[in-house]
Amino acid sequence: MGKRNRNRQNQQNRDQRPEGSRSRDNAGWGAGYSEIIKENKLFEQYYRELNIVPEGEFEEFMEAMREPLPATIRITGYKSHAKEILHTLKEKYFKEIQDLEIDGQKIEAPQALRWYPDDLAWHTNMSRKILRKSPLLEKFHQFLVSETESGNISRQEAVSMIPPLLLKIEPHHKILDMCAAPGSKTAQLIEMLHADMDSRKTKSLSPSLHFIPFLLLSHMHSFLLSHGFVIANDVDNKRCYLLVHQAKRLNSPCIMVVNHDASCIPRLQLEHDGKKEVLFYDRVLCDVPCSGDGTMRKNIDVWKKWTTSNGLQLHGLQLRIAVRGVEQLAVGGRMVYSTCSLNPVEDEAVIASLLEKSEGALELVEAVADLPGLKFMPGITSWKLMTRDGQWYSNWSEVPEARHTQIRPTMFPPTDDEKLQSMKLERCMRILPHHQNTGGFFVAVLVKKAPMPWNRRYPKVMSSREVAELREGHVPAPSGAGVGLGVLASCPCPGHRGLTHTSPSPCSRPPPSKKMKLFGFKEDPFVFLTEEDPVFPPIQAFYDLSPGFPKLNVLTRTHEGKKRHLYMVSKELRNVLLNNSERMKVINTGVKVWSRNNDGEQFGCAFRLAQEGIYTLYPYIRARVITVSLEDVKVLLTEENPFLSRLGEDTHAQAKKLEMGSIVLKYRPDPKDPSSPQCPIELCGWRGKTSIRAFVPRNERLHYLRMVGVEVFQDKQGKKAGRTTEAQEGSTELGEARGREEGGTQEPESTDTDQNGSAKSKGNGLEGAGSA
Repeated sequence: MGKRNRNRQNQQNRDQRPEGSRSRDNAGWGAGYSEIIKENKLFEQYYRELNIVPEGEFEEFMEAMREPLPATIRITGYKSHAKEILHTLKEKYFKEIQDLEIDGQKIEAPQALRWYPDDLAWHTNMSRKILRKSPLLEKFHQFLVSETESGNISRQEAVSMIPPLLLKIEPHHKILDMCAAPGSKTAQLIEMLHADMDSRKTKSLSPSLHFIPFLLLSHMHSFLLSHGFVIANDVDNKRCYLLVHQAKRLNSPCIMVVNHDASCIPRLQLEHDGKKEVLFYDRVLCDVPCSGDGTMRKNIDVWKKWTTSNGLQLHGLQLRIAVRGVEQLAVGGRMVYSTCSLNPVEDEAVIASLLEKSEGALELVEAVADLPGLKFMPGITSWKLMTRDGQWYSNWSEVPEARHTQIRPTMFPPTDDEKLQSMKLERCMRILPHHQNTGGFFVAVLVKKAPMPWNRRYPKVMSSREVAELREGHVPAPSGAGVGLGVLASCPCPGHRGLTHTSPSPCSRPPPSKKMKLFGFKEDPFVFLTEEDPVFPPIQAFYDLSPGFPKLNVLTRTHEGKKRHLYMVSKELRNVLLNNSERMKVINTGVKVWSRNNDGEQFGCAFRLAQEGIYTLYPYIRARVITVSLEDVKVLLTEENPFLSRLGEDTHAQAKKLEMGSIVLKYRPDPKDPSSPQCPIELCGWRGKTSIRAFVPRNERLHYLRMVGVEVFQDKQGKKAGRTTEAQEGSTELGEARGREEGGTQEPESTDTDQNGSAKSKGNGLEGAGSA
């Protein structure tokens, strides 16, 4: 049976079902989970007994857990377009949807999260199902989808935004995200790393530079060059690619995605002044795997799957990950531990055990002042354990030997009252769903005051001579900060458990490294180009790159054959890659700045500019830049190959002076015209023989069109329709905007040119905008 006949037969079978057994699409927005009853007696019994909910509020707590989770969005704060997007949301979409009533539910006007800075996070009582399926919200939903794809908006649960804020990130920080997938918090970390683009922090620059995004400035002036980066890790190889998709939306050269078990993530090295040093991170985000009972409002299946065993089984892994996190944290650094669970076995028990192991090296710090307006409950200092059959244990001495493999001493509160009081566990923060209409969450902030006890004698890196002496049985003298720190608390070597050493010993050094085992898909190599690489001279001449262009930061993904794409990474990430290729499995890094054009050599350069890397590359380009007007931007984004005569006189004159090939189309705002977008726009384009074409991905194209006052939406039949806003009605009739640079997440094979020199796509390449 052919595919068409199978589809027709399946449709007939669906139509013949009884009315009550139709698919979820015909049964209302809440269908599909109707079989799951939002009740779990064990859950209620457990949390009633633990008293984590204030007295008299438990019924309200349970009622909130059964309600759908509100829709929440966050605007990407570091991008220059943030203010424009916020203005569009407030003045257009929020006004259109307020006071709507859908299926008897009144849609309230979205409200800003009081505790999130600069009104960049908003929530509404709309559930995600209503947002996706209500015809009245179709345009708003399409706006959210396209802006999310272009990296300008993130749809993220409110409580999930808290940990990155508590890290207090600065541009020079080296950041490790230990369990990063699916990537919403990672994206937030990248935003905060680049947050110095605010004009308040560039007052010393000329006024014309205040409009330029931070990614641009970071390469234009050495004093603004960010030495910070984010290394985002996840143990699941497949989820790493979801993480890559999230990170790529932000087009940052300061992010690297790696694939390791967080509990034993390798210690990396950096090279400075010819010497190798251990990489210690300034900030560590430890958002560990958990039972997820705080997510019941969105993950309905947790209701039927939850038992107390979930937390007991995860406690050991959570503690190992947290220990590895503080090991890799620099002294003076800050680590945030978080879970989406309310269970103290996964929360306070892990923090208490970590503090006890640290012997004063860690401090649990107060974070109330960092998020004014956030309602939370302080951490608890007393809790009990319950098995899935309802048996309670108050301390380790009550646990029968038969259960010692499932229940461990670290799951209980410390028995020493003085030690327990010194930990100040009340500084932990537990967010309850009914207090601010959110999910449930737990977060704790730790500051490292000294090296961990078991690390104090470890030298930074052993030299080859020391390794040879160690193998021959000679113990080299201690070096670095490890000298004179006293007795090693316990020997970490297998077979020496419980032993201590009062003098330098091989046991005080890390065990010799083993060859790393890699799992999952084998990635293409990351190959950095040399300054003498033959690919550079034609690029240098064609784009007239400035002398300060960092050629050494350019990489490709192949050792042999033609280079299809060229990427750029920050200076510090280059350092990480070059010195740790044998220690880690890198999934992705770098932002694409050039793509090969098969016929480009006849125009002087085989590589065209890539839109995703334009903000990184633009400061170095001194040729092939055309300044365009607002009307020119509209024409370029709504017509496939507009003739030069369709553009403004000044733009036409600039284009006439350039040969065919890749170009930058630059728009600068007019402060005297408040109705125009007050932020810069840089677009990649192609100068043909008689026309110009914009090379912009579909979702970015839609974003820029909205910025210049053109709304583009998709009707129910899947056809795209374009129309002007009221301000432009009656003027030029604009066609549909459907140009795309990339099909899905695939990259275009190449770009050829037609007989007139106009660019045309090949494979999954460029698709023009509709005719006007």
